[in-house]
Amino acid sequence: MASKAMRTGISRVSPDRVVVRGFDLSSELIGSTSAAEYFYILLTGARPSPVQVQMLDACIVALAEHGLVPSVQAARMTYASGPEALQGAVAAGLLGCGSVILGSSEDTAKVLRQIVEDAERSGQTPDNVALKIVGELRQGGRHVPGVGHPVHRESDPRAEALLALVDRLGAKGPHVEAVNALVAAVEHVYGKRLALNVSGAIPAVLLDVDFPLEAMKGVPLIGRTMSLVAHLLEERTEPIGFGLAAAAEQAIEHVQPVRRS
Repeated sequence: MASKAMRTGISRVSPDRVVVRGFDLSSELIGSTSAAEYFYILLTGARPSPVQVQMLDACIVALAEHGLVPSVQAARMTYASGPEALQGAVAAGLLGCGSVILGSSEDTAKVLRQIVEDAERSGQTPDNVALKIVGELRQGGRHVPGVGHPVHRESDPRAEALLALVDRLGAKGPHVEAVNALVAAVEHVYGKRLALNVSGAIPAVLLDVDFPLEAMKGVPLIGRTMSLVAHLLEERTEPIGFGLAAAAEQAIEHVQPVRRS
């Protein structure tokens, strides 16, 4: 049986030309295309609209930097141990992207897509569908993504800024409505209000401008990579990597293990 041909439609390189998604890199993209616009082209093969570019730019900016979070600490401590390998330190910071930090935008996107599709299919309101989904998540002992934050308890200013921007741009759609329904459902089911966090706002505004759900996790990864490089540049002149490790030693209680004969 003949094997299936292996294919890629992203780029083609020749001695005098680089073609990316059908665009000539040198004559059509370099100097006239922003990084966010180029990301869209790489993902979809089409130039995005100005609104799509503005929303993606805003989301990358919103999530790039947030203090000495675990990804930054991991990167700075790794760099302190191996300053000759910048790439290793950046990778160390990104490896923790998951359901709690950075990766929750993807999880929220899936829930929002489910709310929108179930509401369209059933004819129910997004509020009713969100109540059902949140109830099922709680019953199954699963976390509701996109809500709550240990620092921004009352309101996440980054999420509020993104929602305000999508409203100003006239791009608010069913996924923003779904995320508002999600927040309301959490308060109803759990009996307490949890603020929408930035990882909940990002998929809501991006899905409403047709950003591909399957690439959602890439948005925080790109943003955080920018920040990690900045932290590692600072680590060269203002080293805190070993200080973070020493602070952990002092902060953690060490329990003497029971010896077993």
